[in-house]
Amino acid sequence: MKRLIVVLCLLLALTFCLPAIAQEVTIGIDFSTTGASSTLGIPNKNAMMIAPTTLGGVKVKYIYLDDQSDPSIAVQNVKRLISQDNIDMLIGPSVTPTTMAIIETVAEAKVPIVTYGSTSRLVLPMDAKKRWVFKTTPNDDIFCGALVNQMVNKGVKTLAMIVVDDPFGESWVEVTTRMATAKGIKILGIEKFRRDDSSATAQALKVMQLKPDAILIAAVGTPAVTPHKSLYERGYKGKIYHAGGMVNIDFLRVGGKAVEGAFSPTPPLVVTEQLPDGYPTKKEGLLFLKKYEEKYGAGTRSQYAGHVWDTVKLLEVALPIAIKKGKPGTVQFREALRDALEQAKNIRGVQAVYTMTPQDHSGIDKFGMVMVRVENGTWKLDEAPKF
Repeated sequence: MKRLIVVLCLLLALTFCLPAIAQEVTIGIDFSTTGASSTLGIPNKNAMMIAPTTLGGVKVKYIYLDDQSDPSIAVQNVKRLISQDNIDMLIGPSVTPTTMAIIETVAEAKVPIVTYGSTSRLVLPMDAKKRWVFKTTPNDDIFCGALVNQMVNKGVKTLAMIVVDDPFGESWVEVTTRMATAKGIKILGIEKFRRDDSSATAQALKVMQLKPDAILIAAVGTPAVTPHKSLYERGYKGKIYHAGGMVNIDFLRVGGKAVEGAFSPTPPLVVTEQLPDGYPTKKEGLLFLKKYEEKYGAGTRSQYAGHVWDTVKLLEVALPIAIKKGKPGTVQFREALRDALEQAKNIRGVQAVYTMTPQDHSGIDKFGMVMVRVENGTWKLDEAPKF
């Protein structure tokens, strides 16, 4: 009997002393690995596939789903992950339209998410629903601030826009009009196209007739090539800027010679080696690129892989904090994880240094954005913030 009591006491003591790694956190993942946004969703998933299964000493399980770049499928996926898999958090979706569609669902279930849609509307203005949403993509004003400053430096006085007809394009119309006008740049006209359009000739002709100093194209992924090619084929010789959601190898592959000379703001991962020594993201960026390109090959880098890797960096800090306050699979844990993400400070990633606050769920400052241009079929650093 004494032996039995001793054994039971030891077992009880071990139960209370089990390390955090014995408690498994379930992370749902919804990416656009097929469909119109697949050039973003595939590098999202590629980065996630090399993520460790222990983060900050906490064991994690990943459950992957593809939303096919369709907001309605994204909603179905997220409802399934919540109801069937009881996820503790969601990573994704890949783009703004699919993210906008699922915010109400995750907020109702109190599931924190880190998304890769770029528009500020996903996290601003902050409210009871958006407090569950975080993103490692810069807000629109960070993108647009770098872009407008370069336009001013290059003497642009008039601007026309061709934007995708979705929430991303709408947000860019608002932020560009506001920020460009404040810098003395006049917006001459705005044309819209659909993400799946095969041509934007009509839009290109209309904005060319306005004779702007420059044209801004706001679209994500390879659909951004469509209006650019139309401008090239119609002989437009002025400066062409992009909104930043298309800086990847597929844009260069599909665009070819037509996109030579294009300017775009972007998080710095794609030009990491070209950054000055000591730049805040350079060290982490080089380490990640070595790991990523060893797995997927040289030239496969993508800002959308970097966004996912920075989520991993945030979770390495947030998960150990949350697991001390709640058990995975419970609302208490999800709330604790949300709070821990919101309190993340000076987390050095491959794209930016992140400092979240209750008002800012992106947490990116000016060092998370550089200007690049297309030169000889590659991305070249054009301007970077001073540090």
